[in-house]
Amino acid sequence: MSTVFAKIIDGEIPCHKVYEDEQVLAFLDVSPLSNGHTLLIPKQIASSLHELSEDSASALGIALVRVSKAVLKATGATSYNILQNNGKMAHQAVFQVHFHIIPTYTAEDGLVLDWIPKELANGEVLAKEIQEAF
Repeated sequence: MSTVFAKIIDGEIPCHKVYEDEQVLAFLDVSPLSNGHTLLIPKQIASSLHELSEDSASALGIALVRVSKAVLKATGATSYNILQNNGKMAHQAVFQVHFHIIPTYTAEDGLVLDWIPKELANGEVLAKEIQEAF
C-alpha cells in the first residue's frame, strides 16, 4: 500500500524536510495545528507502531527527542504534544506510522483533547495478562 508518506520518502511528493537519517524522516505538516507542527516517520513501511522492527522503533525514539528539541529551539515554544495514532478507531488517517510534534503557545492552540478517564477494573488480572503476552 502506497501512502502519502511513502511517496514523500520516495521523493514523489515534496516536503519541507527538517531532519533525515538512514531510518527516519521529519518534515513540517502541511495542515498544522500550530506553528512548527512537525511529522516524524520511519522509512520502514508499517501501518501501526507494533509492526515496526526494534531497530526502526529505536531510531524513531532517538529522532523524536532530537526533532522535539530542534522544534522548541526554532519556534520558542516551551510546551508541546507528541501524538501517535494506531488504527481507524484511534483516529489514524494515514496508515503509516507517524508521530506529530505539536508545539503549543496558548491554551487555545495546538492539540485539544477531551480526556474522559474511567475507573481501572481488574488491574491485577490485566497486568498479569499483559506481562504474559511478552
